[in-house]
Amino acid sequence: MGRRWRDGEATLYAPAAEVPVRIAASYRARTRGLLGREGITGALLLTPASSVHTVRMRFAIDVAYLDRRLRVLAVVTMPPGRLGRPRLRSRHVLEAEAGALASWGVRRGVRLDLTPAPPAPAPAPRDG
Repeated sequence: MGRRWRDGEATLYAPAAEVPVRIAASYRARTRGLLGREGITGALLLTPASSVHTVRMRFAIDVAYLDRRLRVLAVVTMPPGRLGRPRLRSRHVLEAEAGALASWGVRRGVRLDLTPAPPAPAPAPRDG
């Protein structure tokens, strides 16, 4: 697909929901992930990524491994303190609170659509 992902906000179009998503494309944002949070509204997309862990996390998460076309390769629920198995064809990982992905209709074989929010406009120059 050749898309260049950047850190920021987006909307995920799943079979049963439209969901706000935070994109973590930089090394720093991917490393931070959901660590230190008590929960998440919407989802977090890690890109590029082929595996995740829940070490030092405070809540269980659903994890969807996605290929380059955002087709779901696998969905698993991970309790805190686990290491996820790397998925060979995975290019992105979608994380949400446990139970959320099923309620959104996200399951193996489904293709998702993600629309990044437009970048914020640059501040206007100050007259002075």
